[in-house]
Amino acid sequence: MPEIRPITAADHAVWRELWQNYQRFYAAAIAEQTSDLTWQRFLDPAEPMHAALAWHDGHAIGLVHWIFHRSCWTPGDYCYLQDLYVAEGTRGKGIGRALMEHVYAKAAAAGASRVHWLTQETNYTGRMLYDRIAERSGFIQYRKIL
Repeated sequence: MPEIRPITAADHAVWRELWQNYQRFYAAAIAEQTSDLTWQRFLDPAEPMHAALAWHDGHAIGLVHWIFHRSCWTPGDYCYLQDLYVAEGTRGKGIGRALMEHVYAKAAAAGASRVHWLTQETNYTGRMLYDRIAERSGFIQYRKIL
């Protein structure tokens, strides 16, 4: 099993490589300034944003990002698992599940009421995992880019 640990300032280069691979996977292009700001937020203990890396044999092989936010429906915060990525060649070995369970544990320790996330309909491999470890909400996402 991989070692899952929170990011540190020394992890910037390996995080950035995984982050860029994640963006390629989703055919996304996030501005460098936004990625730089995101990295700074992860390192700021006052921010509700968090990140961890999965390590195996000294190599970072996966990342997960999560954000705590208030809810009108429960007294406890919700935990939004925003990004999950496992490097090609290491998928199907329990790394994604380990990263998600890391977030579950962090959310429970923080008193959160729920962990939730989104995925693309075509992410069949990811959805096979998600269907085993969580419940589908039945909600459809809408958004308006501003």
